[in-house]
Amino acid sequence: MDALTRLHRSLAGGDDEELQEESILGDTEDLCSLSPLQRIYAFAACLVAGLALMILSFIVFARPIKFAVMFTFGNMLAVGSTAFVMGPQKQLRMMFDPVRLYATAIYVGCVVLALIFALWLHDKLLTLIAVICEICALF
Repeated sequence: MDALTRLHRSLAGGDDEELQEESILGDTEDLCSLSPLQRIYAFAACLVAGLALMILSFIVFARPIKFAVMFTFGNMLAVGSTAFVMGPQKQLRMMFDPVRLYATAIYVGCVVLALIFALWLHDKLLTLIAVICEICALF
């Protein structure tokens, strides 16, 4: 947040709690200073890598654990690619919007469960169920 915005908020009687929250979130925007063209390239690279992993995961569908790991990481890359276009701050705000909160919670929970079931428990049935729930949460 720049000095002019801070001055305006202090003169307008802005909420201190809101100011602290925005300053914490505003600090993260300066971490990545990509040009618009670089953002498009990064978006395309993450999206293509994610889609490639998801498509390649169907080759190993007979091995549910490998399928779940590849599909889940591909899915996370594809979903995360939009952070390059709109910024991670806005994407997180949209994900945790009250309308999308339940879907986000189910998606994140199913991603974690799919990886736990696949990598730690080695349970094929639970892994496939978690992947199916992960897909449903995206829709």
